[in-house]
Amino acid sequence: MPIILLALAFILISIVFTFIPVGLWISALAAGVNVGIFTLIGMRLRRVTPSRIVNPLIKAHKAGLHVTTAQLEAHYLAGGNVDKVINALIAAERAAIPLQFERAAAIDLAGRDVLEAVQMSVNPKVIETPIVSAVAKNGIELRVKARVTVRANIDRLVGGAGEETIIARVGEGIVTSIGSSQSHEQVLENPDMVSRTVLAKGLDSGTAFEILSIDIADVDVGKNIGAQLQTDQAEADKRIAQAKAEERRAMAVAKEQEMIAYVQEMRAKVVEAESEVPRALAGALKEGKLGVMDYYNMQNIMADTSMRDNIARSSNPNTDPNPKK
Repeated sequence: MPIILLALAFILISIVFTFIPVGLWISALAAGVNVGIFTLIGMRLRRVTPSRIVNPLIKAHKAGLHVTTAQLEAHYLAGGNVDKVINALIAAERAAIPLQFERAAAIDLAGRDVLEAVQMSVNPKVIETPIVSAVAKNGIELRVKARVTVRANIDRLVGGAGEETIIARVGEGIVTSIGSSQSHEQVLENPDMVSRTVLAKGLDSGTAFEILSIDIADVDVGKNIGAQLQTDQAEADKRIAQAKAEERRAMAVAKEQEMIAYVQEMRAKVVEAESEVPRALAGALKEGKLGVMDYYNMQNIMADTSMRDNIARSSNPNTDPNPKK
């Protein structure tokens, strides 16, 4: 019987120590943090892991920060990372950066790494842009790579644009600056001209960062885009001219065929008119308007004309023996 009572007592004590984090309570008391045992029981009932609250609370107390268990519990229940927020507050306090718990919690709940933001405020980050291709006014392409030194702006972390916006704006500024240069030699001689122009545009407006400097890391000369465009334009103009010439040639061929058809039509009309001559002669003889002697005289004239034509052909061999009528 005493053995059973001891076993029951041991089980009961194990359950109590499992439900009530007595060891955590003792650690808090040893660190000088006043956390009641009933507060720890309430955390269990609210489904809050006590170690996730008490350990950051001890850390904050040792760092001289004034936070309450209610603040930490509320942030934990909202899905935040309590330990990272406390670490960020400690880092900000050591670096003399004004950062309140509410601001840090809001940054953490917004999905940003609040500890990294504080570290970036102390130690600025260098963002390297991809190669940006830009063309000067003389048509020469320049391929530029820049390094942007940024520092996190704690006040604009919530709602501010990220690194992608900084990279896009810097690339746009590089293209604009090089595009307004008269020649690529100016950019090669003074690459800091590009960085000064881009930095003066206030590219960090509306972003979560503050741009400290923009440095041109590399400048390479690319293609002669202007000459290539002129070549392409000349090739296009040549093709257009060839198409127009082909169109005019086709129209000329069509006109020639039309004139040939027109000549054949006129010849057909001549032949038709000549076929009426014998009929008219017969009518004139029949009606007595043309005498027999007149007819023979006309035949003699025609024979004489034919003889002259033959003599002319024999004296000029290049003459077509069968001229078209």
